[in-house]
Amino acid sequence: MDIQQYMTTVGSQAREASRHIARADANTKNAALLALAAALRCDSGALLDANREDLAAARAAGMAAAMIDRLTLNEKSVAVMAAGIEQVAALPDPVGEIAEMKIRPSGIQVGRMRVPLGVVGIIYEARPGVTADAAALCLKSGNAAILRGGSEAIRSNRAIAARVYESLAAAGLPRHVVQVVDSTDRAAVGCLVTMRDYVDVIVPRGGKGLISRLLAEARVPMIQHLDGNCHVYLDDDAEPEMAVRIVENAKTQRYGTCNTAESLLVARARAGELLPPVAAMLRARGVEIRGCGETRAWVADALPASEKDYASEFLAPVISVKVVEGIDEAIAHINRYGSHHTDAIVTANYARARRFLREVDSASVMVNASTRFADGFEYGLGAEIGISTDKLHARGPVGLEGLTSQKWVVLGGGQIR
Repeated sequence: MDIQQYMTTVGSQAREASRHIARADANTKNAALLALAAALRCDSGALLDANREDLAAARAAGMAAAMIDRLTLNEKSVAVMAAGIEQVAALPDPVGEIAEMKIRPSGIQVGRMRVPLGVVGIIYEARPGVTADAAALCLKSGNAAILRGGSEAIRSNRAIAARVYESLAAAGLPRHVVQVVDSTDRAAVGCLVTMRDYVDVIVPRGGKGLISRLLAEARVPMIQHLDGNCHVYLDDDAEPEMAVRIVENAKTQRYGTCNTAESLLVARARAGELLPPVAAMLRARGVEIRGCGETRAWVADALPASEKDYASEFLAPVISVKVVEGIDEAIAHINRYGSHHTDAIVTANYARARRFLREVDSASVMVNASTRFADGFEYGLGAEIGISTDKLHARGPVGLEGLTSQKWVVLGGGQIR
């Protein structure tokens, strides 16, 4: 296969399909989405069979546990996938929405209309659920999608893609509204991120290595985050049982996700009370603690933490811990070492909670809640195309609105300037 020619064909087909889907009405798009959700539920056995083949190949190749976790599908995850698509179908269609209409002194009315971005390229590793989520979000927001999953999930992605194509056909929409790149050649990625004539935005979802490569090679604008070094800060006014519960969920529910807590900060005035029970919980869950000198004074089996540890996304049962003077040092530490993804404070103090929300420079900032909530489904977006730590256009979990832009519209009655 000539990859350059193949990708050019895919891009050309996507550009043509984008014009069709941009003018599709909400009922047609929703019909395709509901058909897809039904197909995923009905054919879950076939999806899981394909996924088992991917998992067997991944284990034979010695894939890391975090990647295996991301690759795995089960009955529950397929059901969640289908439910997310139904939730997307139930959301208001953003395309064509006109807001902020104002009458100017000249008599013209000026406002802004939501419009699709056009063609969205999604590059992702391991997670086959992204194939369904991305297809659904791009479809509902009136965009054509080019999906390039990792080679480790090729069988799972093909199985999901087959249901996507069937659903598009059932709703009378063009086949090329969603295209899954049917090649594992890495050169396909290089082509996709440089096809400015055909692709309007790239959304990468994967490890730091993938994102770093794309940042170096891409000629198409990207919506991305590099890593997820998320923090939980236990404030002077943290409630002990809540602190243990939130840290447990934020760190140990899943190790391989970008919204998993990798760093724990504890106010010095409460370290003797809060650290031992939190450490006991982490120890019972098999989590390695790497801490500062004060942390190790309270937690005897903690290992020394390095500067690199405080800046690391471990994606493993490892957490860095630092005792800080208070909220000023906590905020400074997060803004220095964090990845601007998701950070949480546990406190009963309203003023400090407000300061944390205002001053922590992250896409999602939380009070008394686990960082694991930083997710499109949990935020009511139905699903997410990815998470952005950029400050322009979209930030945090990117759903339907993040896949649209706005253009100015002017309504007149014959006025001239």
